[in-house]
Amino acid sequence: MSTQQQLIIIGNGMVGHHLVEQLVDNGALERYQVTVFGEERHRAYDRVHLSEYFSGRDADSLALCEADYYATSGVELRTSEAVIEIDRNSQEVVTDQGRYPYDRLVLATGSFPFVPPIPGNDRDGCLVYRTLDDLDAIQAAAENATTGVVVGGGLLGLEAANALRGLNLDTAVVEFASRLMPMQVDNEGGELLREKIEALGVQVLLERATQRIEDGEASRHRMVFQDDKVLETDLIVFSAGIRPRDQLARDCGLEIGERGGVVVDNQCLTSDPAILAIGEVALWNQSIFGLVAPGYQMAKAAFSTLTEGDTQFGGADMSTKLKLLGVDVGSIGDAHGNQNPSARMFRYLDPIKQEYRKLVVSSDGKKLLGAMLVGNNGVYDTLLQYYSNGIELPDEPASLILPQSSGAAPTLGPGALPETATICSCHNVSKGDICATIDAGAVDLGGVKVATKASTGCGGCTALLKSVVDHELEARGVEVDKSICEHFAHTRQELYDIVRVEGIKTFTDLIEKHGNADTHRLGCDICKPAVASILASCFNEPITDAAHIPLQDTNDTFMANMQKNGTYSVVPRVAGGEITPDKLIVLGEVAKKYSLYSKVTGGQRIDLFGARLEDLPDIWSELIAAGFETGHAYGKSLRTVKSCVGSTWCRYGVQDSVGMAIQLENRYKGLRSPHKIKFGVSGCTRECAEAQSKDIGIIATENGWNLYVCGNGGMRPRHAELFATDLDDEQLYRTIDRFLMFYVRTADRLQRTSVWRENLDGGLEYLKEVILEDSLGINDELERQMQTVVDTYQCEWADAISDPEKLKRFRSFVNDDRPDPSIIMTSERGQLRPA
Repeated sequence: MSTQQQLIIIGNGMVGHHLVEQLVDNGALERYQVTVFGEERHRAYDRVHLSEYFSGRDADSLALCEADYYATSGVELRTSEAVIEIDRNSQEVVTDQGRYPYDRLVLATGSFPFVPPIPGNDRDGCLVYRTLDDLDAIQAAAENATTGVVVGGGLLGLEAANALRGLNLDTAVVEFASRLMPMQVDNEGGELLREKIEALGVQVLLERATQRIEDGEASRHRMVFQDDKVLETDLIVFSAGIRPRDQLARDCGLEIGERGGVVVDNQCLTSDPAILAIGEVALWNQSIFGLVAPGYQMAKAAFSTLTEGDTQFGGADMSTKLKLLGVDVGSIGDAHGNQNPSARMFRYLDPIKQEYRKLVVSSDGKKLLGAMLVGNNGVYDTLLQYYSNGIELPDEPASLILPQSSGAAPTLGPGALPETATICSCHNVSKGDICATIDAGAVDLGGVKVATKASTGCGGCTALLKSVVDHELEARGVEVDKSICEHFAHTRQELYDIVRVEGIKTFTDLIEKHGNADTHRLGCDICKPAVASILASCFNEPITDAAHIPLQDTNDTFMANMQKNGTYSVVPRVAGGEITPDKLIVLGEVAKKYSLYSKVTGGQRIDLFGARLEDLPDIWSELIAAGFETGHAYGKSLRTVKSCVGSTWCRYGVQDSVGMAIQLENRYKGLRSPHKIKFGVSGCTRECAEAQSKDIGIIATENGWNLYVCGNGGMRPRHAELFATDLDDEQLYRTIDRFLMFYVRTADRLQRTSVWRENLDGGLEYLKEVILEDSLGINDELERQMQTVVDTYQCEWADAISDPEKLKRFRSFVNDDRPDPSIIMTSERGQLRPA
């Protein structure tokens, strides 16, 4: 006779699934026979990345486990079976398929989207954004729509707006409050957030209360607001907050909070000791926790309760770092300063770069109580460690949020973090947990991940986790393997030195002489592109030569960026953004002839999208005949040199920024490097070219040029730092020559200049000593190497179209000259785009 108790889990979301993992991984299935009920047809999936469903991911790729995980683990998963009643007297749950007994029951039913009680909210085309089925419904409705509105400007509302925008709908967000994300940001942050989102083409309507939804004239719906203003749209998505799914608990008489939620204690027990509740349905200390990390902590506490352990839930930090519609938003602790009357606040606002940062500190300035970030989350991890671990702030707390060029405080290194520091909030993994795992035998990052599950949730802690693991391994005398891959027991820098010193010009020679003898001689997707970049940096031979072409990725192979539908982009160089009318006409004629989508970019170029593979040689033949050359938009090399109009036209300009931008772009074009490089040249301190957000930034002064280095935009923006002042033209060229070649020589693979600078021992001062003072005695060599690159430049497309053998690669099928029939286009705003 089985001694197992019957454990039923109602809900197969992320939190319910995490409880199952706890039970499986820790041997609790000897005690319990576990049955999980999920009303959705899909097994548990990742709701954090739900919006990626619209960009190509499907239910399987979002799933949190393999299809046979539950069955092979001995857990019964009953999908598409909703529990409709809990009979506490007989200790059974009831579905439309039967009754199931339980000894212990866990409610993990989560929440549901709140739909405001607006007349007309149930019309066709009025939807919610919560599940994969909801997303399927939105996608189907969008096929016959051109406009969409999201009701709700909070976190989920902006996620939904991003989804509608991804479906090519003209999108608007309607918010009742006076700002977007009112729970996370204040008025200043909200205003900046609104500006950034509107700049993306999303209309934002604040302080709007929808009174009713009725038939529209030009669109399916008309939304009528409290001031009788109206907005017409084809599709409406309600995302105005969530409510706990506590109806089952209400119906069976469990204690419910005044505003909803199943009341639980520190053990996640409800008012019935046989029933537990976790996740968004649970109300702990009058709080509902709407993030996945607190839900995971509740799941661990529930597991402990079920197995008579002593782990309890004591609340959770609701700090969060987000990227909404490509806009960074971060909130830490008491971000509004409402909970601490004596708190002091520091604010930093850059209206040009559109960044807002706010610190809330204790009255004595020693402790961080909260923080708010909009537009740049680069300092989020550092601030979170100060907050979470009570680390004493520097003497100037404001330095933590000021741009680095303004004397900002350095980031906290892994050695400065206490063992109680939380590294992974999703799985509640502390630095102490990581140290214990290493002491127990983990010898690399992968081993730590397997043992602790750190960085396997949202993934936001990956960089911090790696730095802590490497630091702790090295502190224990363990040599951290920094080999580029299994095929070479060398770093990228070591491979560069080997190639340079020995004059090795092919991958085959390099792997035969210096590769690992017991590995595959063909290399891999890590070492091949890295070696290709090194060879190009050293010898500047065409990347499409027969010896080099097997090393290239798709973009470099065809010298064009592949787009989502299998077509390619064509990006000719427009040095400094300056272009003649004749060349503009040629671009227009080529775009029209080959039906290419045309767009002016932020880098002052004109990109042509939608080129078929077999058309690329003909397109480039016409462009090269008109005087264009490749813009290297596909390569890890110099991309653009952005400029303002400078003293030639502008009444504020003090130097010819356009002329300098053209000189620099023509000098460094084609330089292959560990990652892409961008320049900016501003003709005065008004900084219209945004030079301080570039790898190389140049700002004109009355006496010459100020040089800034190691900035970048992207996912982790960083201000460039002032490196040298009042340089004349020749000094500027020489300094940049040295800087770039030293970066090419010493950076890791795919490492931006900003990350390289942050990891450089000695930091900016060391870099100044090397480049400006020649402390290593290598400046002459660096200048010679750069001059070799400059002297040997050739347009890669001009080389390709003159070689019949190279042109043979440009066809969709090896055995057929026909174009790819799977490429289907549709028309939008007078141009073609992928269907």
